[in-house]
Amino acid sequence: MTAEKKKVAVFTGTRAEYGLLYWLLKDIAQDPDLTLQLLVSGMHLSPEFGETYQQIEKDGFHIDEKIEILLSSDSAVGVAKSMGLGVLGFADALSRLEPDMLVILGDRFEALAAAQTAAILRIPILHLHGGEITEGAYDDAIRHAITKFSYLHATSTEAYRQRVIQLGEAPERVRNVGAIGLDHLSRATLMTKDELAKNLSFSLDNPYFIVTYHPVTLGEEAPETSFEALLKALDQYPDYQIILTYPNADDGGRRIIPLLEGYAAKQPERVLAIPSLGQMRYLSAVKHACAVIGNSSSGIIEVPSFGIPTVDIGVRQKGRLAANSVIHADADFVSIHRAIQMAVTDTGKEPSAAIENPYGQGNTSALVIEMIKTIPFEKCKPFFDVSFEAVK
Repeated sequence: MTAEKKKVAVFTGTRAEYGLLYWLLKDIAQDPDLTLQLLVSGMHLSPEFGETYQQIEKDGFHIDEKIEILLSSDSAVGVAKSMGLGVLGFADALSRLEPDMLVILGDRFEALAAAQTAAILRIPILHLHGGEITEGAYDDAIRHAITKFSYLHATSTEAYRQRVIQLGEAPERVRNVGAIGLDHLSRATLMTKDELAKNLSFSLDNPYFIVTYHPVTLGEEAPETSFEALLKALDQYPDYQIILTYPNADDGGRRIIPLLEGYAAKQPERVLAIPSLGQMRYLSAVKHACAVIGNSSSGIIEVPSFGIPTVDIGVRQKGRLAANSVIHADADFVSIHRAIQMAVTDTGKEPSAAIENPYGQGNTSALVIEMIKTIPFEKCKPFFDVSFEAVK
């Protein structure tokens, strides 16, 4: 008698998160012992942020459930209300799908709504990228909360594995598998610069920067002020073209969009503003870029593997482990300008051979599949106490 396939639901709420999950989704779908169930929500369903669910379908995935949660709001209250809508929608979706496990990546508010719903429905969660620190965003607390809702943990470094254990998770349920986005480096075929330019309908004759700036949800970085400082710094490099991607749906993100669009409209030959590149175009663009600038986690985790410098602005990613190719800058004009200058000269560049990415080398999906298939789930999850001697 053939054993019943394990139903593995995977949640995605943003373009970036989907890009990281791409190869894991492929591998689950192709595994003879597993059935993929895909839940899509958040920014994917929003026209304002590019309706990126269409890319998911174009990539050949079947979306089992679409859960609308985003309000047309740019406030913390709006985000909180979206989380409430998420719980309502995920309750119906998960009760229909009845998965054996839910996979969640990261630390966004949509993911927390999915996690708390699954916990109440007694659906075990496998959490990717737990144990990390981003002191400049409330994502930090959300990430640790999802850790406590989860049963299995696939961390991106050994230091983060130790932190998850410190949060009371048993070591045998926590594995360091590396950053899943790095699987693209060994498995994806990226575009040439000419192919990328043609795909974007944007000439890339000059050296260029990729720029992504998200609002800081904790700390004292006003989105408009910090973003205007960034644009002023970019003005000091007129010989460089710019691919400028939209911010995410955190509170304050929508206030950046008009500034971004206005900046691009004034110099259409130099600046391309685009809601979403998608993972393949994004990584292809990184491969040929002179620098990646902004405060996205990708600049910390994936970009160093290309040997490309990152200018990391402000406190959003403060606390994350970073390669020596990452140049940190305060969120003001002088500091950003200085950091970009270092990135484009030998002053701040590390030779590619000298860049060691602490997040692994790109075999994560297979390790996660092994966890899903081999670690048994127990309904009662005991708290793991770190010994007092170990923390003296």
